[in-house]
Amino acid sequence: MSLLNLVVVLIVVGVLLWAVNNYIPMDSKIKQILNIVVVIAVVLWLLDAFGVLRGARDIHVGSATHILSLG
Repeated sequence: MSLLNLVVVLIVVGVLLWAVNNYIPMDSKIKQILNIVVVIAVVLWLLDAFGVLRGARDIHVGSATHILSLG
């Protein structure tokens, strides 16, 4: 994905989030939760786009074989 595509997606997401916050009436708590969810999703998407999360997919904590061999 090119840098231009990243910038365009960030602008579109920002404008959509701004429009939802300004023009759709909802409780401030719901808006806050929506903002947090969108920011986390965008950060994860950016980390994946730059390849930071690709290496983390191979990391495993613990092993299921230890649990099965206890019995």
